[in-house]
Amino acid sequence: MGTTQLESVPEPKYWHLKTVLSEALDSEFSVGEILPNERDLAARFGVARATLRQALEQLELEGRLQRRRGVGTTVAPPRVGVSLGTGPHTWPGGPEDAWQPVDCTAAVPPPAVADALETGRDEPVHIVRRSRVSHGRPVAAELLYIPRSSVPDLTGIDAPSGSARARAVLRELQRLQLDRQENAVELGSAGADDAKELDRLPGAPVLVVTTRFVVAGRVAALSVATYRADTCRLTFGDAGGVEIHAGPQRQAS
Repeated sequence: MGTTQLESVPEPKYWHLKTVLSEALDSEFSVGEILPNERDLAARFGVARATLRQALEQLELEGRLQRRRGVGTTVAPPRVGVSLGTGPHTWPGGPEDAWQPVDCTAAVPPPAVADALETGRDEPVHIVRRSRVSHGRPVAAELLYIPRSSVPDLTGIDAPSGSARARAVLRELQRLQLDRQENAVELGSAGADDAKELDRLPGAPVLVVTTRFVVAGRVAALSVATYRADTCRLTFGDAGGVEIHAGPQRQAS
């Protein structure tokens, strides 16, 4: 990073410093590289450490940096692109799917999910839990709710729980002829369970993507995927599945 002192600017000093630091991250540092310590950075840019911390915190919120206990502040990997395009509709668990199955249980879903699935509110459904990791860090967690009527042939499968059971449910689901899938997205905050799984503090901003998988006019499965807002971005268009976007560009494509 250069040693140029920050000039007087109308915007807050920490915000201008954030811009200067962001440009340096693009030109001088690679993913995973550790930044100099706060004292050295503050001296180079001629700012108070409090101003520097504000700029670093903002860059962390934007997903440019990540702080790792025992390591320091490192350059974050590129954001994961969450595609909401009009590409081919596919079931979860296909060969191009980047999600990893974690577990599968039978339980009564939340009332809103039961209503969307048109099952009784006291009727258990299969709940497949999956996770997604990028560059060694968790970026998303998913709960996939599947009515028993969508996968009636599971009774002969000797996999009572765990990831094996999850994969068995997904294989049976793919036997159905998918008509379409409907996506919706909203900004939310991480609850205790999501925060633990995503390695964030409770209340951290997240993107919640809800997907309804429709077969013969009914919802055969419903996915609720929670993405870390600091590591993901929405993409639109005709591209198919989820992509990993390299480079400094942050605009939605």
